[in-house]
Amino acid sequence: MEHPRALERPALRRVVAVLCVTQITSWGVIYYAFPVLAPAIGRSEGWSLSGVTGAFSASLFTAALLGIAVGRWIERYGPRTVMTSGSLLAVPAVVAMASAPTYPAFFLAWVLLGVATSALLYPPAFAALTHWGGARRVGAITALTLVAGLSSTVFSPLTAVLESWLGWRQAYVVLAGVLAVITVPAHFFGLRQPWAPDHRPHPAADGGSGRSTWRTRPFVVLLVAMSAGALCVYAVVINLVPLLMERGLSTYEAAIALGIGGVGQVVGRLGYGWFSRRTSVGVRMATVLAAVVLTTGLLAILPGPLYALLAISALVGIARGVFTLIEATAVSDRWGTARFGHLNGIMSAPIMLATAAAPWIGSVFAEATGSYARAFLVLAGFAAFAAVLTPWSLPRRQRRT
Repeated sequence: MEHPRALERPALRRVVAVLCVTQITSWGVIYYAFPVLAPAIGRSEGWSLSGVTGAFSASLFTAALLGIAVGRWIERYGPRTVMTSGSLLAVPAVVAMASAPTYPAFFLAWVLLGVATSALLYPPAFAALTHWGGARRVGAITALTLVAGLSSTVFSPLTAVLESWLGWRQAYVVLAGVLAVITVPAHFFGLRQPWAPDHRPHPAADGGSGRSTWRTRPFVVLLVAMSAGALCVYAVVINLVPLLMERGLSTYEAAIALGIGGVGQVVGRLGYGWFSRRTSVGVRMATVLAAVVLTTGLLAILPGPLYALLAISALVGIARGVFTLIEATAVSDRWGTARFGHLNGIMSAPIMLATAAAPWIGSVFAEATGSYARAFLVLAGFAAFAAVLTPWSLPRRQRRT
């Protein structure tokens, strides 16, 4: 049943436009700038790359811990206050990280940025569009992720240029200014829409069970599968630059490849509406995870040349882009939109934990196996495991269809 406060089409379009602008900026500054700047941070400060990456992972870990609380807050009060507060906190956090005189200060600034991240990236935006979008929620989420998918395309090369001109510290200061100018007013003025807390009865997972959805086996299996898939997907994102540099590419060429992956995300998401209308929930999820396995494996075994690596980076982006939409709709596809903010917050927490661990785990696999190429083969195994679990992530009524 559609939420009674779903917005009319013009109002929904305005909200989608606002979130497109803020998501592309937030992802660019908070997430995609890091893999480009991390090697420069380690070199200039004398910190190990694993230590620098560890601070980034701590930020994502903090965001994951706060995911459930943020989901409940949005469910009750709406996204405007949450996302505006996240923007206001993110700006000084980025500046503090850029000006940190010691590694402990650098680490703590990333933790503070993690608090802001929990209120800025996809989970709160998806909750807003699921509530306001009603029957049009899939189209709204798809439009958002299409545009936001270009974040790496815009910000990876931009960050590389800023670093070459200004150094990593001033590059982050400039990016903090971009974040302040764009996201603070956009969230505050652009998300002023009526919000009605959802008090509808919580549907049972299998139509006859009285247990809460989050305690049922399909929901738990879904958490495990999506977390394993996310571990592969996001380890590949953050470790793509080191892998390509291992293949002989320069830092700028590797940043371009990361940006091409953003174009791939958009290409993949363009066809998601057609794909979702013609596939069941289970087939859709298994197919996307199989694509993640294939593209990650290709990166692992393909040594070059440059144009081939760039082409594979685009394919990786396609798989990553569609996986994001699978993640965004996994709960509502199975259990509807009632209590979505709460349920999606529960699901987002372990996925964010996997996402947080992914950069570090990818580097550990590279050290343990002796190369990033071998590490990517191991990562592909996580996505394969997720694909195998897919049938058991479906409520019983969907397994019968």
